[in-house]
Amino acid sequence: MRRSTFTDQPVTYGAVGGTQAADLLYYPPKGYRPIERQARLGSGDERFKTAVSALMTWGVQRGSGIRVTEAQEGTGVQYEGVIFNPDGTPAKLQEHRQAEAVFADDGSPYIVNGMTAVLKIPFWPLKVSAPIRVVYVIDEQNRVGFAYGTLHGHPESGEEAFIVERRDDGSVWFVLRAFSQPANGFFRATSPILRLVQRHYTAKYLRSLLPVRSV
Repeated sequence: MRRSTFTDQPVTYGAVGGTQAADLLYYPPKGYRPIERQARLGSGDERFKTAVSALMTWGVQRGSGIRVTEAQEGTGVQYEGVIFNPDGTPAKLQEHRQAEAVFADDGSPYIVNGMTAVLKIPFWPLKVSAPIRVVYVIDEQNRVGFAYGTLHGHPESGEEAFIVERRDDGSVWFVLRAFSQPANGFFRATSPILRLVQRHYTAKYLRSLLPVRSV
């Protein structure tokens, strides 16, 4: 499929930005399974900076054996993430520094809101194509990350968020939040296998930014 096919598509679920909801684990979008996992990456400013640089240049995906292909900036129609109140109600749109391009030390551009890509996920002897669109970017002093939503052709429907946090004690954490369901009847019929694959890659995600993996 041509790249324009994906950049012109909407995401395949309605709760865009839902991974930011404080009560996601208790009240996920109807029919979707939520997850939240976290891993400590170390501590200090340098560890935070290094983890952010890897995260925002697809380091989680590539460090998990997933190829990121057909990356495109999009059509200009950008999704804006929603900031939620503690009770789960939407408060305001996430603010973004849209005009400022950010690059890693090696020149790799940071992920930006609205990007599309096709993930090539190893699945035993095959590679599954999983088209995604970045639906929001977090750019705060102690919290940086992004989330992508599924596009047509992805085996799942839903959203995944990847966030690096520097906490009050100086520790640095990687937080993964997601909600998903099988994309169609075929994948619903194979949902036990799909869940095993999801668990496998969740474990890989959590190891992908550890210091020994992100150097």
